[in-house]
Amino acid sequence: MGSISAGWRTQRRARHGSNDNGLGRVDSVDRIDSVDRIDGRIDRDGHTEARRDRGFSIVEVMMTITLVSIAVIPLMDATLTSIRASTVARESAEVETVLSNAADRVNRAPTLCDYRIYVEAAALSKGWPAGKATATYQYYVPGASALASDPGTWASGACPGNARTPRLIQLITISVTSASGKVTRTVKVVKSDV
Repeated sequence: MGSISAGWRTQRRARHGSNDNGLGRVDSVDRIDSVDRIDGRIDRDGHTEARRDRGFSIVEVMMTITLVSIAVIPLMDATLTSIRASTVARESAEVETVLSNAADRVNRAPTLCDYRIYVEAAALSKGWPAGKATATYQYYVPGASALASDPGTWASGACPGNARTPRLIQLITISVTSASGKVTRTVKVVKSDV
C-alpha cells in the first residue's frame, strides 16, 4: 500500500511540482488522492479507474434461494419426521408404563367384581385423568359338563348378578390411552380364586 501511494505522489510531483516542504510531507490533496487510488485500479498511464460494484442480479439471487431451498427443505422435513416419531415413541413408552402398572394393581387386588378403581389409580399415578385408563369385564360361564365337547362361554359383566361367586374366573380388559389420544394399548388379565 505504501508503494502505491508513493508512486502516486511521485506522479503528482512530476506534473504539478513538488508539494513537499523539505520535510518529506505531502499536502492533504495528495493524501485524499492516494486513498482514492487504493479503492480504484490504475491504468498504464497512472490514472485511477473507479471500480464498479454492481452487486448481484435478480437471477443470481433467485438461483441461490432455489438451491438453498432444495437443500434445506428435505432436512427440515427429516427433522420434523424425527420429532414426530420421537413423540410417538415417548407416548408409547408412557402408555406401556401405565398399562403395566394397571395390570399389576389388578393382579394384586383382592378378588372383587369391579377393579375400575385400581385401573384408574394407575393413570392418576402418572398425572393423567382417570378416564385415560378403562376396564371392561367378562366372566366365564362353565359348560354343563367338564368335557371338551361342552366348553363354557364368556359373558359380559364383572360378576353374574353383580355378586361374587365361588370359583369365578374373570377376564379384565384394560385399555390405556395417551394424554394426547394418539396411542392406545390394551392388555387382558385373568383374575380367578380357583
